[in-house]
Amino acid sequence: MNTLRHSLRLRLAVILVGVTAGIIIIGTFINSVFLGNYYIATKQEELVDMYDRVNRIYGSSEEPQDTIDKEEFQYLRDRCYNLGIQMIIVDTSYDILFENVPNNDKNNVDNVLERLKKLVFKVDKEKKTILKKTSDYELYKYAYNKDGGIYVEMWGELKSGHLFLMRFSNESVMEIVSVANKFYLNVGLILTFIGILSTGFIATRVTKPIRELAELSKKMSRLEFDVKYTGKATDEVGVLGESMNEMSYALEKTISELKVANNELKRDIAKKTEIDELRKEFISNVSHELKTPIAIIQGYAEGLKESVNDDAESMEFYCDVIVDEASRMNKMVRKLLTLNQIEFGNVVAEYERFNIVEIIDNILNQTQILIKEKEAIVDFDNTKQIYVWSDEFQVEEIITNYLSNALNHLDNEKIIKIDIVEQGKTVRISVENTGENIPEESIGRIWDKFYKVDKARTREYGGSGVGLSIVKAIVKSLNMECGVENTPRGVKFWFELESDRETVNDIK
Repeated sequence: MNTLRHSLRLRLAVILVGVTAGIIIIGTFINSVFLGNYYIATKQEELVDMYDRVNRIYGSSEEPQDTIDKEEFQYLRDRCYNLGIQMIIVDTSYDILFENVPNNDKNNVDNVLERLKKLVFKVDKEKKTILKKTSDYELYKYAYNKDGGIYVEMWGELKSGHLFLMRFSNESVMEIVSVANKFYLNVGLILTFIGILSTGFIATRVTKPIRELAELSKKMSRLEFDVKYTGKATDEVGVLGESMNEMSYALEKTISELKVANNELKRDIAKKTEIDELRKEFISNVSHELKTPIAIIQGYAEGLKESVNDDAESMEFYCDVIVDEASRMNKMVRKLLTLNQIEFGNVVAEYERFNIVEIIDNILNQTQILIKEKEAIVDFDNTKQIYVWSDEFQVEEIITNYLSNALNHLDNEKIIKIDIVEQGKTVRISVENTGENIPEESIGRIWDKFYKVDKARTREYGGSGVGLSIVKAIVKSLNMECGVENTPRGVKFWFELESDRETVNDIK
């Protein structure tokens, strides 16, 4: 941890000093290379502005300077002084109308006047670099041989015919650049010193939450999930801290789930013997259920073979019995295979959104012949549109089993009432038939394989005692609920599915 703290502080100090030094170096370089040119360019604009001003004052007057507006005259002189511009304005006889030169020295005035005459008569020998040229004036830069200085000059003719010369020395520019660089360096050194002093404070502020996160990660690696990041920052470090809190919670939850799964695995291993016993019981039940139809088929087949009855009607009856029993065995075996696949998880539910009312309506249409044979009255409102999420094929299996069970136990008014009730997250579908109630001692066992409340009646309609077991297994695989209850008119079976409306609300 100390290594982390010192490393971060050292890095911050090096980065801060390096950035500051880099800024100082770059700033000094920019000043040295570009500030002079920028200053000269600015001065050029000021010379052009000054020319426009002079043109307004002297461009239409040939009177002496004492007749010029005093405020304009004073402004012109102050402006030249503030900008460091030397200027002289003469008439066509080279009489001076206005001059502004250092110290107002006569020699200096004469030198500037002499310079103007050379320009007028084009006898100047200095090499010039033209910066701007118009029909009224010429702006250029040149090296003056006498003092070795570099000047930027503008000379030309005003609207009144007066001649003028304005110039400033580049030495002032270089002096400004030098002063600016010195000032910049001094400020930079002060800022660097302040930065070094503040590095400790900044490093502490920055490294404190990072140290806390590092300590948090160490404890998490030791599976200590009760520690949490408590910082209040909303920056990247704060986001990282919140993410680590979420990760800590997720890891704790995952480990808890793994322990639960491990415990379940141990329980599954412990139940291996019990599962083997259940398997043996299942095989025994199947053998018992198949024994009766096999014996019947064998008996009637032997009767046909030995020609117990030779008349055609008896032989046809024997054949019908054999066919019925074989068909019953076939249905039983298919249902047992279906139940076995569901219980062992070999049937994977394929969830989709569908209209449960439409499914029930289709099943009723398919069983219309059987409904008429039973003289049943089906009470079902198919005008609704109720959507659910589930496995459509498995739901059809449940409804078909419930409807078949209702038809086989129908009595009294022979009414079958099918209801669909929306209950928030779920939709409950119920099938009620008029008839005898289920005995209380049998209600809890009717979902067991091969259990028959009325064995004689069950055999009469060809029941196997597996249909409701299949319903229970399907509903369990869908993680939903089903049940049965006695009613004043008969018996009502129900099951629940996930509502489409609740799914939409969860997504929102």
